Amino acid sequence: MQIILMDKVINLGNLGDLVKVKDGYARNFLIPRGMAKRATPAAKAEFEVRRAELEKAAAEKLAAAQALAEKLTGVVVEISRKAGVDGRLFGSVTNADIAEGLKAKGFDIEKSNVRMPNGPLKTVSETPLDVSLHTDVVAQITVKVSGEA
Repeated sequence: MQIILMDKVINLGNLGDLVKVKDGYARNFLIPRGMAKRATPAAKAEFEVRRAELEKAAAEKLAAAQALAEKLTGVVVEISRKAGVDGRLFGSVTNADIAEGLKAKGFDIEKSNVRMPNGPLKTVSETPLDVSLHTDVVAQITVKVSGEA
């Protein structure tokens, strides 16, 4: 299926690009989230009319994400969990726990934006993690997991 991207999509393209993707990806993910529209002649004409407006909105989103990244960079989220004597946790610290910790500090971050490349944290440690605020903006935070008896 050929679509017009209404927003920048990682590994796919930028605003206004005409790309060909699998039907299911377009119907089930991109179109319902407002990231794309079917590339019909009417949709192409409508996009060209609204191009400046959409580019301005995308630039505002990027600027807001960059401002939030400046505030968020270097924030330390402290999470306390039960741990054994060897420093391993009974359970784990997931991206949902980290998003909740950020929410307590006043940052409204979705759990899907917290990047944990090595999976959930399972030991008492201090770990740097990335928070993806926009396709082009990533802030680095530190998660400090402490053990309690």
